[in-house]
Amino acid sequence: MKRYAHRSNRGSMLRVLLVLIGTAVNVLLSFLSYQTGLPIYLDTIGTIGVASIGGLFPGIMCAIATNAICTLFNSNAVYFGIVNALIACFTAWYTRERSFRKIRHYIGFTVIAGVISGGASAAIQWGLLGGPQNGFLNLMLEQVKETWGASKPVLFVGINIVLNLIDKGLSCILTQILLHLLPADMLSQIRNSGWRQRPLTREEIRAMDSLSEDSRVSLKRRLTLMFLLVSFTLTVIMGWIGIRLYFRNVKHEKTEIAVAAAQFAADVVDPQKVDDYIKYGEKIPGYRQTEEMLYKIRSNAAGVQYLYVTQIRADGCYVAFDLDSEDTPAYENGDKIEFEAAFEPYLPALFAGEEIEPIESNDISGWVLTAYCPIRDASGRCVAYAGADVSLSYMADYMGDFLVRVILTLAGFFLLVLAYALWVTGIYMVYPINTVVAGVESFIRAGADQEALDESVRALRAIDVHTGDEVEKLYHAICDMAANQTEQLRTLRRFSENTQRMQEGLIITMADLVENRDSDTGAHIQKTAAYVKIIVEGLLRKGYYAEKITPKFISDCVRSAPLHDVGKINIPDSVLNKPGKLTDEEYEIIKTHTTAGRMIMEKAISTVEGENYLKEALNMAAYHHERWDGRGYPEGLHGEVIPLSARIMSVADVFDALASPRIYKPAFPLDQALSIIREGAGTQFDPKCVEVFLEALPEVKAILQKYQNS
Repeated sequence: MKRYAHRSNRGSMLRVLLVLIGTAVNVLLSFLSYQTGLPIYLDTIGTIGVASIGGLFPGIMCAIATNAICTLFNSNAVYFGIVNALIACFTAWYTRERSFRKIRHYIGFTVIAGVISGGASAAIQWGLLGGPQNGFLNLMLEQVKETWGASKPVLFVGINIVLNLIDKGLSCILTQILLHLLPADMLSQIRNSGWRQRPLTREEIRAMDSLSEDSRVSLKRRLTLMFLLVSFTLTVIMGWIGIRLYFRNVKHEKTEIAVAAAQFAADVVDPQKVDDYIKYGEKIPGYRQTEEMLYKIRSNAAGVQYLYVTQIRADGCYVAFDLDSEDTPAYENGDKIEFEAAFEPYLPALFAGEEIEPIESNDISGWVLTAYCPIRDASGRCVAYAGADVSLSYMADYMGDFLVRVILTLAGFFLLVLAYALWVTGIYMVYPINTVVAGVESFIRAGADQEALDESVRALRAIDVHTGDEVEKLYHAICDMAANQTEQLRTLRRFSENTQRMQEGLIITMADLVENRDSDTGAHIQKTAAYVKIIVEGLLRKGYYAEKITPKFISDCVRSAPLHDVGKINIPDSVLNKPGKLTDEEYEIIKTHTTAGRMIMEKAISTVEGENYLKEALNMAAYHHERWDGRGYPEGLHGEVIPLSARIMSVADVFDALASPRIYKPAFPLDQALSIIREGAGTQFDPKCVEVFLEALPEVKAILQKYQNS
């Protein structure tokens, strides 16, 4: 863990240094390009290099920092931050999914990046800034337009994309040179510095992402959506507040200008001549001079579109002065203008000659703000009003332009915040949690396999989560729990193995007690157990009785085999060791060892709880003398009604009796013993058991040779 943490800290410093160097390269080349008037800006070379080495977040940080600094010498650079950020996003994705080792990947990156940056920057220049911002590019555009005759916007986009293809191609070349110059260990440290666990390979990252996709709503998707909504909401709120504040301030400023213009206009108009101005106009001395003064007032009042003098009467407004405007023709003196709807609430005050607040209307003259100032005679009577209209329509257009500028300015920062959120979410939560989940699932799949459990615990420890928060605490708790559970299982397994060895020892001891009473059954229990193992494994290999033969069944049969003759402990020595042929009565006594064995095993099973292997010991002891054709004893069972373990033991027991010497007979030759077994298939023995036994003849001979002197 300390090793990873140390390398991560060093890698973090290298990554910060990489961003600073990339930003410096971008700013320097952009400054040189701006000063020399080059048609390519070279401001994404550092961004592409940083994103190729450090990934998404460092790349976007380099892009945004570049354009923020470039505003010191190019005020429009801030609007292109989103273009630089998009190039960082594309570069990080492209280098993660592919590489520049193949020429087609190099060309593909250059073309796509050139189209993205060329198209986006052309749209910003033409739509927001009014056209190309480079003199050489503007000259080129004019020459191409004269030659081809196409529309300037289309030509501009095409030329800009071509220039950006050159720019991005050069950036790729310089990035490749940088990647070859930097030591591989340094590149690895920078790329892995963000991890708060063992760094994951691309394949592991894809596996972790697919693990998230398996969730109904993945944590990564939920947190990404949350950050996206928060970032978008904050961006919209900040933009809206900025626009509202700007609009309010501008509107207040224009209102003051309109009021001041109306007051100045009221001061230059002679109130004694207003009626004559309305009736006779230019014929009245001083009319022209007054009109010229009004023109000067309007020209000095920024934003005032209309300036006029009217007299308010009961039937309408009568014009004394109305200055010409570019948009609408002026009214002639004496013209009557109907009251607009927006002025109706103010008519009583106007009729009374009172001052009114500026009025906002959207009628005949468009969306305007009107300021009225009364013109009073010497007695204080209002004889007319001077009006100044400020158009708010152009403000709305300007606000749209301002909104686009705000969006472009904030869009890059929005991508930066989103990239940071994704990065933090991934390295601090999603990838550590998913990696631990995968490790826990591997631990669960290990089941009772001690070696697999140990390997799973080692794999969990190797994840090395060091987020420094609750995720790290959870990780260590899971590791400790897995390790403790593994050790407990190891202890239980050792205890179980010791218990099993003790039980097997008791079984062998019990079997030996029986065997020692039989004067000529040397190594009988060992050999029959070995034959049972051969037969049951042969059945498994051939796929016979697949629903029955499991690893546990095999183990139970082999462990229970020594107890198949346990019932002989009840047979008198005179009968058990009689050298000659048994009488019918004595044979009946011998046959009782099967029922006696069953009773002994039943008592053992009732005493030893949960030891299911004794069930097969009972079957072997009770039914190993049953025959396939139903003529055996003690119950005359036939075919597959006879327990499988007993059918297996029947072949093993009879073969050992044939191939071994007894007090009442010598050992049969191997060929003869095998012939008898073969002939008994389908009558005395299960044919499948005989088949696999005969197929394992080399193993059978090895067992006979091993115990031939026993």
